[in-house]
Amino acid sequence: MPTVLFPTDFSTASDAALSHAEALAKQSGAELLIIHVEEPPLAYGGGELYYGLPEPTSDRIQKMLADVRPKDPAVKFKHRLMMGDPAGEIVRIAGEENVDSIVLGTHGRTGLSRLLMGSVAEGVVRRAPCPVLVYRESARLVDGEATK
Repeated sequence: MPTVLFPTDFSTASDAALSHAEALAKQSGAELLIIHVEEPPLAYGGGELYYGLPEPTSDRIQKMLADVRPKDPAVKFKHRLMMGDPAGEIVRIAGEENVDSIVLGTHGRTGLSRLLMGSVAEGVVRRAPCPVLVYRESARLVDGEATK
């Protein structure tokens, strides 16, 4: 069965891309593989872990992932939760599962924020073994001005 891979980070950009992944899966008769990649905590030079802000518990992440589902009950889907580098894990699972395409949302960061944070979407596009549809959430109007 064909498979469309849909990685989510639970952001509004991911939420917006889900309808595109669902439409592609429905049109091609594919199963939707919905994944979330949890990044491991950062380690300092001495090996101490830095957790920063409290992360959602594993149970909470599982619940959040379970809530990400296609609206059309006819679209088959399954979930998978992984830990690691998001771009690397997305590319790895795409190869292992022999997916037909990847649909993901992006925040569309540019400049310094992209340099500092990296770009999962860019890493996936560069290394994916299949076509990748990157959906950038559109600008919103706030008090009459467009924002990103």
